[in-house]
Amino acid sequence: MALGNGSSMTQFILMGLTDQPDLQLPLFFLFLVMYVVTVMGNLGLIILIGLSSHLHTPMYFFLFNLSFVDLCYSSVFTPKMLINIISKKKIISYMGCMTQLYFFSFLGISECYVLTSMAYDRYVAICNPLLYNAAMSPKVCSSLMLGSYLMAVLDATTLITCMLRLTFCDANTINHYLCDIHPLLQLSCTSTHIIELEVFIVGGINIIVPSLTIFVSYGLILTNIFHIKSTEGRSKAFSTCSSHIIAVSLFFGSSAFMYLRPSSVSVDDGKISSVFYTNVVPMMNPLIYSLRNKDVKLALRKTLRMRKF
Repeated sequence: MALGNGSSMTQFILMGLTDQPDLQLPLFFLFLVMYVVTVMGNLGLIILIGLSSHLHTPMYFFLFNLSFVDLCYSSVFTPKMLINIISKKKIISYMGCMTQLYFFSFLGISECYVLTSMAYDRYVAICNPLLYNAAMSPKVCSSLMLGSYLMAVLDATTLITCMLRLTFCDANTINHYLCDIHPLLQLSCTSTHIIELEVFIVGGINIIVPSLTIFVSYGLILTNIFHIKSTEGRSKAFSTCSSHIIAVSLFFGSSAFMYLRPSSVSVDDGKISSVFYTNVVPMMNPLIYSLRNKDVKLALRKTLRMRKF
């Protein structure tokens, strides 16, 4: 096994979630079921939005993109994770590791800004309903998504450039089930303070800025809702936002715990948290947005009725 600096390292060993043999098979089936639910849920939502003309609105355009990001996001590492659980050789090549980290970062950052765009959409819909069609035109929606993906490309490229500068000497065992930033930083045999600072800044921007934007948007939404005299109107306004608030809380809460902390914190402490934003959130999003959404339920019933004929 070739060991050396970052440029000569040929492969890493992924330790996985746990090294206890008795837990490997239960974990394999648990994550397999979660992955199948994630793929079916997100792919089903993508197909449903594409087929249902009455779901061709800005809100569902953003939900379409969120499902696409979640589907790709979980597929970046879960198949490899499942293979490693039942395999004796839990190996990933150096370039495979860096590629996984790049797309993992790109899709994670994309989700931050897709969720932010969804919060802005709800703000305009509730606070400025008369201007909604103009403010959320197809051109504006497309520009928001293009900006989200471009921001993700820029920041993911910055992060991977930082990680490629790491030097690895005689350690190649990653204490994680995927190639993530903090476990790789802990493997480096040279000082990582500058790289840690760069990672913290990029991570902070992509967590704090969207979080603040969403917080301000919902602060204004709540202020507007409290001015609605009708109880039914207030209830309807709350129901349109509740799904998004749940999704945002799950994703940003677990992400902040993982990335806005020093690398000196034990990686084991972050593994459970990482399961939340890597496996649980992509699985929960389609369930949250479909089970609590009358439009999605109606579209599903219509689509199923059409298939019967």
